[in-house]
Amino acid sequence: MLLDLVAAVRAAGVPATPDRVQAMFRAVDATGPRLLYWAARLTLCGSPDDVARFDAAFAGFTRDAEPKGTPWQVRRLPERALFRSQRPPDETLDGDSGLAVRAGDAEVLRHRDLATLSAAERAEAMRLLTLAAAADPRRPGRRYRPWPRGRPDPPRTMRAMLRAAGEPRLLARRSRRPRPRRLVLLADVSGSMAPYADALLRLGHALVRNRPRWTEVYTLGTRLTRVTPSLRTRDVEAALLAAGQAIPDWRGGTRLADTLTEFLRRHGHRGVARRAVVVVFSDGWERGDPADLGVAAAHVRRLAHRLIWATPHAARPGFAPTAGGLAAVLPHVDALVAGHSIAAITALLDEVSI
Repeated sequence: MLLDLVAAVRAAGVPATPDRVQAMFRAVDATGPRLLYWAARLTLCGSPDDVARFDAAFAGFTRDAEPKGTPWQVRRLPERALFRSQRPPDETLDGDSGLAVRAGDAEVLRHRDLATLSAAERAEAMRLLTLAAAADPRRPGRRYRPWPRGRPDPPRTMRAMLRAAGEPRLLARRSRRPRPRRLVLLADVSGSMAPYADALLRLGHALVRNRPRWTEVYTLGTRLTRVTPSLRTRDVEAALLAAGQAIPDWRGGTRLADTLTEFLRRHGHRGVARRAVVVVFSDGWERGDPADLGVAAAHVRRLAHRLIWATPHAARPGFAPTAGGLAAVLPHVDALVAGHSIAAITALLDEVSI
């Protein structure tokens, strides 16, 4: 029945995209069928112009619903009642109308530092992270496709003119067909990054599951460990358990220069890093010489399409990349971003997809 409603709304001209339809399903599941009108309107409508079209489609949908009294015969609550505060009367804002604007728990949790969360909050944050873990970097391929903008396409132009008996036709154009670009995640699992290591591995698991052929995940500590095979397991807890057993230096020290050099020698030069988007999650604390780390980062940048460095300290007030490791790699990275919260990681994935 919900799909029938979506079809009616789309037929009325409301752009009900797949992500809005999924949001509507979640809203109906949370509120129940008696608030179907508001759950659908608040998720499917993207502009004020869509509301009138949605109302007309919804009226026809409920009028055609049979038999009478089914859950689809919903009632529309007053708009003010939908946003009325749930607090006692003596706690209402300004003491008059009882209206309050409250942020949802999920939205607040998205901006919380992962290192400060309780066990229950961390479990919910990991669920939000799994939902948000979507990145699909692309590169131009060798094959061409018809495209309204781009370089002229002489063969298609000539064929169009031949079909028109030699009469002039609009110039056909083409562009290169996009191909997936490899994504490489290098996650620091040393003691200073321990509060974020679990979230980074869960992020790696979601990305590997979404793009198994084009995503590689490694951990950095006192040595380099490739955990991509472990993260290909469908069950996330089993995958994390297998990855934890494969990592010998969990919560150990940090030798970023040595591990990046080992990554280049064993994997990077063999094609993993070539024209890839390389993302390093680390706070930049280096036990060795920072100059060696700068040399390794410069080498990775020459091989890769982009080098992005994510540190949990970047969002703190007054942050400056003065740590030895960060100062050494800063001239060679394309972006230095935060990685301390779900919102910051989502912004990082947007940066990856550029």
